[in-house]
Amino acid sequence: MRITVIEHEAEAGLGHLARWLGLECEVVRPYLGQEVPERARDGLIVLGGAAAAWEDERSPWQPATRDLLRRAVDDATPTLAVCLGAQLLTMACGGTVERGANGLEVGAREVVALPAAASDRLLSSVAASDRLLSGVGAAVAVQYHQDAMTRLPDGAVPLMTGSQYPNQAYRLGEAAWAVQFHPEATPEIFVSWTAESGLEAAEELNAEVKAAESALVATWRPVAQAFADVVRDYSRA
Repeated sequence: MRITVIEHEAEAGLGHLARWLGLECEVVRPYLGQEVPERARDGLIVLGGAAAAWEDERSPWQPATRDLLRRAVDDATPTLAVCLGAQLLTMACGGTVERGANGLEVGAREVVALPAAASDRLLSSVAASDRLLSGVGAAVAVQYHQDAMTRLPDGAVPLMTGSQYPNQAYRLGEAAWAVQFHPEATPEIFVSWTAESGLEAAEELNAEVKAAESALVATWRPVAQAFADVVRDYSRA
């Protein structure tokens, strides 16, 4: 079993996921001239990057990546889309991504599972039984984005929210998940991002993420392992 991984830049790699998944990953690096495939292998992960999801002139492979994501949803290929990847999935499937009205969301920030809504018992039941995120509740996640998913694709099941931007995670179709945050990011990866950012609070933010490391691992490693289990189940079906 193999997972196709789209990596948009060298500074935004698999990080923790390379160790947590327990499955072979074929990393495609279109920024080095490698071609985005038409279809993924047994699973698909699309990682983050500095470009906006609509900046195709900056990252010319983004149209092909959106096509790949749309086919993965149609084919029920297990998919995990992270930050820019989540935004590309959103656009590919008819949702809207825009420059965030609430500014840059960065650092170790809380994300919260959406509460059951009495007005929509079916939706709440689906969200509560989600194979990846149902056990998370309230947790800390690494954030680094200034764009936001402002309208989710039709049929998306919202799963997590946050105080600065509400759409933090959703599921689409049978086996595609989008997360606005970075479950893969190690403290070292985060430091590499802030080093190039010019943020005045970079040292404080770096310390914040480092202090949260054990909580981040405890929360997001089981999510990564659950995604790997989905890949295994679907490949055997």
